[in-house]
Parts: sequence; structure tokens; C-alpha cells
Amino acid sequence: MTDASGFISHPIAHVRSPYARRIDAPHQSTVVQGTESGDAAEALIVFVAGFPEAAYRDLAGFQRIWLLFVFHRSEGWKAEVRPPRGGGKRSVLATRSPHRPNAIGLSAVELLAVETGCLRVRGIDLLDGTPILDIKPYVPYADAFPESAAGWIDALDEAQGKHSAPGPRRSRGKKPDGRENQTGASCAPGGVQPAVSTSPPLPRVELHRLTGDVK
Repeated sequence: MTDASGFISHPIAHVRSPYARRIDAPHQSTVVQGTESGDAAEALIVFVAGFPEAAYRDLAGFQRIWLLFVFHRSEGWKAEVRPPRGGGKRSVLATRSPHRPNAIGLSAVELLAVETGCLRVRGIDLLDGTPILDIKPYVPYADAFPESAAGWIDALDEAQGKHSAPGPRRSRGKKPDGRENQTGASCAPGGVQPAVSTSPPLPRVELHRLTGDVK
């Protein structure tokens, strides 16, 4: 943390995912219709070099975890956006849009295994190379509220059918470089390669307090 005007965060891990392009990934991790396989995708959460195993070893035994991450390909934001389910513009903070005031996302994934240097997960909706800022265990009694009202989403559910959120519009076929899902690879350094060439991992993320008018 710096001063009252902003914060600096460093990624603790990066995602190794079969999704190389935004058009390939599902809008939500549980909505996989239209993806290449039609199944919940597996991925690796690979910790940065030197990150202590003691910080994550006790995640073993949890079925799900929360990933706090950066939308590292997001550019700018607007106060209103058009959700993929339609229904007109909505307040950006009332949606899951990646184009946010601070480009931070939250995703709940299934934890398959805790390994040396990484976590093996399933149900990923993040792109390859996504920086992970933090990881927390999913605790059902504190995190699950299935009867909660969901505002404009409830209205769409009533009109379109419950849980009708779309995935990618069609199967995308093979990835640009023809590689398959590499989640069977080792977590050792060099054991996991990105699906395609990506920019170098972000060394830090600056989160600035918003001031002035929204553009």
C-alpha cells in the first residue's frame, strides 16, 4: 500500500488456461455451452517464483476457492454497459463486465488438487496468463445465498428462462497455435507453457482511487 490515493498489488500467481482469446472463454465459469469442449475447463494456478508453499498448502480439503484476479486485457470503462443477455444498458457495477473502474474480477472455481507450485482447478472462465491477486477458500455457510434476489437478472430469468446466460455463440475449434489443454503438465518451472504468446506477467497492479468525472 502506498498513500491514501492508491494501492499497489503484486500478482501471487498466473493462470494457465485453455482459453487464449476472450471470444473462446465462457461469460461465467458454469456456462460452457458453445465452448470447444462443452465441458467445464481445467486449468492451473501457477504461483510466482519464491511464493511459499506454507501460504496455500491448507487449501487441501476445500472443494471450491475464490480467485481474485485482474482483467489484464481490459481497456477503459463506462458507467453503463450492455450485458450479453440483452435487455438494454445496465450500471456497470450491477454487471460482471470486465470493463470496470478498477479491472478486478472474482471467480469461484472447483479445486481439484494442491500441488507444489500450483493449484489444479476446474470450471475456469479466465484467460491464459491472467494475474491472480489473492485466493480465498469458498465457505458454503458464509458464501452461499441461493435465495437472494438478483435484480434485473431475475426479470430476465422470468422472461427468457432461468439461468439462460449465454456462453460463446459457437464452438471456436482449435486454438490459434493448435495446442490442446495443457493442464496435465507439471507445475515445475517450464512445465506449463501459455496457449499462445502473451505479454510478460504484470509486475504489479496499481489501483487508484477514482476522482473527477466519468468519461
